[in-house]
Amino acid sequence: MCDQVIALKASIFKRRDYGGLGIKNSWNPLGSELAQCRLATRTAKLGDKWTEYQGRNHWEGLLDPLDDGLRSEILRYGEFVEAAYRSFDFETSSPSYATCRFSRNSMLTECGLGESGYKLTKNLRATCGVELPRWIWKAPSWVSMRSSWIGYLAVCNNKEEIARLGRRDVVIAYRGTATCLEWIENLRATLTYLPDDLSPKGGEPMVESGFLSIYTSRSTTCPSLRDLVREEIARVLQSYGDEPLSVTIVGHSLGAALATLTAYDLTTSFDHAPLVTVLSFGGPRVGNRSFRNQLDKSGTRILRIVNSDDLITKVPGFVIDNNDRADKRAIQVAGLPSWLQKRVEDMQWVYADVGKELRLSSRESPYVNQGNAATCHDLKTYLHLVDGFVSSTCPFKATAKMVLSRRPIS
Repeated sequence: MCDQVIALKASIFKRRDYGGLGIKNSWNPLGSELAQCRLATRTAKLGDKWTEYQGRNHWEGLLDPLDDGLRSEILRYGEFVEAAYRSFDFETSSPSYATCRFSRNSMLTECGLGESGYKLTKNLRATCGVELPRWIWKAPSWVSMRSSWIGYLAVCNNKEEIARLGRRDVVIAYRGTATCLEWIENLRATLTYLPDDLSPKGGEPMVESGFLSIYTSRSTTCPSLRDLVREEIARVLQSYGDEPLSVTIVGHSLGAALATLTAYDLTTSFDHAPLVTVLSFGGPRVGNRSFRNQLDKSGTRILRIVNSDDLITKVPGFVIDNNDRADKRAIQVAGLPSWLQKRVEDMQWVYADVGKELRLSSRESPYVNQGNAATCHDLKTYLHLVDGFVSSTCPFKATAKMVLSRRPIS
């Protein structure tokens, strides 16, 4: 078994910087023969356990303590989200502001994922549908930018990687909030009903108004994010639908909310959708209890990776208790008097958390500035915490020699 490990590419275990987002890992898993053997065993088992890692059994027995194979998969998918950040042009004075800085054929390579085995097949754009005040037209053009590059879809097309994964995998990766209008959409925190084609008969699933607007709005020159994703997934299913297939949707912050909406859309729109899994990093709340119930019924698997010190994971609105009784009197908003609970319900601010949760904490890491809200929400912080987390009784492994720097995304 150890001979197999030695044959692995040493580059996999070189000192990692997570795509240049500022996390350094000097821990070398090839530092001992025992570690080498364990790594080979995990690699060999990945193809056999892929449905478990994708949440087929709701990650039962894998989260506490955190399974090393699942940890590796979470970090691997996190790199696809990092690529979305690194590829986005944040410079407001640039002629290419809010677009992808790289060509479709070179993007993954430019972001350090050239050897990932995936090929980018579709760039994804999103449009903000919020009504703008008249004065905004006097502001710089970047302020009123409605459509922007939000992420991409990539398909695993490398035979060796497909064999290692145990199936052909499709990744949809979304960045977080970047443009002025996206920030405004985020503030539209009231719940709204889903469009008729996404709403089941007799159900009342509702989602945050701003997130739904970003997902479904279109312009005269840009299709909606929903249409772009549906079109590409339909093509993928037509090409590879007769082989083992998974769709993994990953996102951070706003991107995590869009990932949840995308998963709901795909499992609702396609009769024979493959296993659809969401990995949500630092995601806000998305919908109400009925929305959660519909996600569960559809077979969508969602793993919410939450930093308990991250404020974004505690908004918008208020969260109900975790019972699923249909009686509206069962809705309880924790800590609020009954008269205020009724007011919150009437204002469409009662949300429900979805999926399974992997709860982490910045306080457990000696490398994180706990008092900085931005740091607690940063994607690189999340990846750092995932890398170091062991279990609820041993929150951070002493061997995780990771350091956070302030180097900006480039």
